[in-house]
Amino acid sequence: MSTTIFTTATPPSSIESAYKAAQERYAALGVDTEAALKRLATVHVSLHCWQGDDVGGFEKLGEALGGGLAATGNYPGKARTPNELRGDTVRALSLIPGKHRFNLHALYAETGGKRVDRNELLPEHFQGWIDWSKEQGLGMDFNPSYFSHPKAADGLTLAHPDTGIRKFWIEHGIACRKIGGAIGAALGKTCVTNVWIPDGMKDLPIDRVAPRQRLTEALDEIFAVPVNRADNLDSVESKLFGIGSESYVVGSHEYYLGYAIARKKLLCLDTGHFHPTETIVDKISAVFSQLDEILLHVSRGIRWDSDHVVIVDDSLLAIAQELVRGNFLDRTHVGLDYFDASINRVAAWVIGARAMIKALLIALLEPIQLLRELENVGDFTARLAMLEELKTMPYAAIWDYYCLKQNVPVGPAWIGEVKQYETDVLSKRS
Repeated sequence: MSTTIFTTATPPSSIESAYKAAQERYAALGVDTEAALKRLATVHVSLHCWQGDDVGGFEKLGEALGGGLAATGNYPGKARTPNELRGDTVRALSLIPGKHRFNLHALYAETGGKRVDRNELLPEHFQGWIDWSKEQGLGMDFNPSYFSHPKAADGLTLAHPDTGIRKFWIEHGIACRKIGGAIGAALGKTCVTNVWIPDGMKDLPIDRVAPRQRLTEALDEIFAVPVNRADNLDSVESKLFGIGSESYVVGSHEYYLGYAIARKKLLCLDTGHFHPTETIVDKISAVFSQLDEILLHVSRGIRWDSDHVVIVDDSLLAIAQELVRGNFLDRTHVGLDYFDASINRVAAWVIGARAMIKALLIALLEPIQLLRELENVGDFTARLAMLEELKTMPYAAIWDYYCLKQNVPVGPAWIGEVKQYETDVLSKRS
């Protein structure tokens, strides 16, 4: 099979010519493409570290992944060290238009070979990541790791009935918020520290109340420790079910929605953490009626929370449209959350990030004022017809032009660069 299309760059003159033609088409609908591109450039997507090494981390505890998490596939070239993971991330970012962020889990600490348990983690154990982020001009986000640990082996952490185990995980949460604050202060860019726990039960529980009472007390203790809000924002993330917690999850959507409103925390909506037939689109405006900001984890669940690589599908487009139509972009922290070990991991980052950004561009190119006017006067016929016509508007030409101006490969040319990186770097990893 010929791979010429992966290595042949489209002439800039052709891209600019197509852009001018598309620009005129959109202008006829009242859409300013230059304004859309300028707005798009202000969106910073947080790339998740765990795609690069299948949620392995660098603790070397010998624990299975746990927490209901599973990375499927054995594609060669997985990052084995912090420097390899950083190098892979830099390569991915060079193929993604715009300036973005990096999202790190606590189990990616660099402890110099010393055994440091998670309740003992300090900002110094992440100094390598902070220095690297500063060099790259990236903001960073952070996550406590409530899985892949002996004290999480039974699927309970902050809601654990054992006081000692619960205390350990409370101390971990406090340590991670301090680390998040140190990251934000060092980089001059607010860090979002997101709490997700796997706690739940595989079969029918008798007492659904006590675990949630314990979780509330634990979270309150974690959040009671002061951390400068300018440096760190706290977020809590729900889930419908997990492997090993099919019947009951302590931190459900309803639980965390109430907690976030009552305690003034960010709520994380993970697109894979709801029923397969349920979309988060309607939840966005609903939660914004009570919350100032949210964290959005973008994944692609297929029949369950399977964390497939994000693509431009109806679900992603609907989310992007809701964020733009509701004027929620400035109030939403967008991050990716998936881990696919069946394909090139660097490519997985690029595919997902470019898809998220592309979906936002398509949403920004909507003639929102026109659509609102049609809706306000009750012309639902024209509204539906217009939405259908927009599907064939030349947004691809605008996207290509954006990639050109952001100095990243246009079209499938980036695939060739990943293939070359695989040959030069990834294939040499045993």
